[in-house]
Amino acid sequence: MIVLNVNGTRREVDVDPATPLLWVLRDELGMTGTKFGCGVAQCGCCTVHVDGAATRSCVLPVATVVGKQIDTIESLSTDNSHPVQRAWIAEQVPQCGYCQSGQIMSAAALLAHTPNPTDRDIDAAMSGNICRCGTYVRIRAAIKQAATGNAEVLQTLAADAT
Repeated sequence: MIVLNVNGTRREVDVDPATPLLWVLRDELGMTGTKFGCGVAQCGCCTVHVDGAATRSCVLPVATVVGKQIDTIESLSTDNSHPVQRAWIAEQVPQCGYCQSGQIMSAAALLAHTPNPTDRDIDAAMSGNICRCGTYVRIRAAIKQAATGNAEVLQTLAADAT
């Protein structure tokens, strides 16, 4: 049995330790917000937070995250009230929406560690998150909107990182 801490809840799974975290989340735990895209950690659809860091879950053996905090898109909010989700909606970022959970998780990790990112910070944090619809301009605008929010927004992001 492998014991994981997912979204603040202790979860036990009976899987091969080499199983990618993505498939444990989706197939064993029913958390389908994290998407499969490329399977080689290049597109970013499968991004989750591991101890607060944006991490590609499609190639990450589940055994390597035992004892670490794993947060998925489901942990941000159930009602789209997370600052990044609100900014995503306000800027009308999604088109097809497939990459959005990975994009949002990467943006949330960035803002939790860099509350006032420069364009260079945004580019570095979001590189490797591919949007096939090409909404990169709106993604950047949403990140900036979430970052320039009031103190409550920044406190929420910092709290999410811990």
